[in-house]
Amino acid sequence: MLSRSRGRPQGVDALLRSVVDGTVAVVGLELADYRRARQLVAQYANLGLSFVDASIVAIAERLEETTIATLDRRHFSVVKPVHCEAFTLVP
Repeated sequence: MLSRSRGRPQGVDALLRSVVDGTVAVVGLELADYRRARQLVAQYANLGLSFVDASIVAIAERLEETTIATLDRRHFSVVKPVHCEAFTLVP
């Protein structure tokens, strides 16, 4: 898992705890999110943007979220969301 390989093995537990306590919401993809993810994968083909990362962007755009919790700064710092200038990446 990415959090373990980056020296943050407690990351998975913190995420699961946040889901259980309601701090983090689990949101499913809608048809429009699949369309947007497809656009993003094509638009950022040279970056190698994955379906999962594109889906996160699509959901963030739909929910008008500007902050993404990720260790993957390489992809999320490059993608230009439609609803804000750039994502705030944490941690």
